[in-house]
Amino acid sequence: MLLAISINSIESIQAFIFYLMQYSITNVNAFIIIISIGYTMFMYNKKDKEEKILVDENNSPIQFIAQLKGYYYINPSIAISLAIVIFSFVGIPPLVGFFGKQMILSSALDKGYVFISLVAILTSVISAVYYLNIVKQIFFEKSDYSLNDQLEKNDILNENITAKVTRNNKISKDYSVVLSTNLSVTISVLTLIILLFMLNPDE
Repeated sequence: MLLAISINSIESIQAFIFYLMQYSITNVNAFIIIISIGYTMFMYNKKDKEEKILVDENNSPIQFIAQLKGYYYINPSIAISLAIVIFSFVGIPPLVGFFGKQMILSSALDKGYVFISLVAILTSVISAVYYLNIVKQIFFEKSDYSLNDQLEKNDILNENITAKVTRNNKISKDYSVVLSTNLSVTISVLTLIILLFMLNPDE
């Protein structure tokens, strides 16, 4: 965004506004998804206790990337939505984040800012390593979580909460966290905006 402002052309200002809009949408979606993940994790206990003391345990359940390890096997829908958001941050085509970066780099190259464009591409590649590490943790690592035993001992479930408990290869109970309609609709709409922008990128 600083690069777009420093170029100070009509194309770069348009690129700046578009990048700001798509980044804001993607960022809001990422925060909502992380909040939803924290909400779903109350049903699970971590097998190892490497994060015994969290900085803000009462208000922020997800504070480390390691806490997302194997989350795809807990809730695939939210995990895939988060992956789409991360890929958009990285700038992988044809997601909306790619078009934002493309517009800024294109306006920079048109004005002859070749070196600074190469620096921007390099820093984007470096940041991609950190982003893709999150995807690796979610999809390709084994989960450290086990179902909370208190769910069976206490009658604390309501019609919005169910879980799967297997005993002797037979499912004795079926549990899963159902997100509220507001959260589900918001995540779905924002994710579709990020994903389906490729259908009409000229708008």
